Amino acid sequence: MASVMESTVDSSLTTSKELPGDLAIWFFIFAELTVFAIFFISYSWMHTHNSELFTAGQSTLHPTAGLINTMALITSSYVVALAMIAARQGDRKRCQQGLMGAILVASIYVVSKLWEYEILLGQGYDLSTNSFYMFYFFMTGFHFMHVLLGMVVLAIFVVCLREPSYLEKNFSSLESGACYWHMVDLLWIILFPLIYVI
Repeated sequence: MASVMESTVDSSLTTSKELPGDLAIWFFIFAELTVFAIFFISYSWMHTHNSELFTAGQSTLHPTAGLINTMALITSSYVVALAMIAARQGDRKRCQQGLMGAILVASIYVVSKLWEYEILLGQGYDLSTNSFYMFYFFMTGFHFMHVLLGMVVLAIFVVCLREPSYLEKNFSSLESGACYWHMVDLLWIILFPLIYVI
């Protein structure tokens, strides 16, 4: 049975489609990247015209927490990639374990980010403080919601993979979820240096 499923999954990879996952997820990813690009450009423009204000705001952030967040998401994305390799090989159990591992590592980001928010809010900084904190809380908060959504999606796949035939019938959906997660990781890789470093 495992060999039949493996050949079925492998055969789906030899089709003519060029992008992994469903086409709809790529429209969604493009739309999300466009929204974030507008945020990034707006932030950069404001930073250029209010450099002292933004530099002062950056000095109150916690770059170590930002680095932990970065490493957590990169590691989680890598584990998702390993889970997809297992899925392509028809190894449902290893794929499921990989997704659970990715969620576990991503939870480090969630805890670290909430801790950072708590510190800043405790010091009296919020969306209304000035334009730097408005951008900081809005962009990182919007990204935070994407991380939570991605974790929910991965958790749904973990549950669905309990069904022996799920991988065979829904490989493209699994790819779509992985693509979304990699997008979330990519966005943070841009956010981290933009807000904490530059």
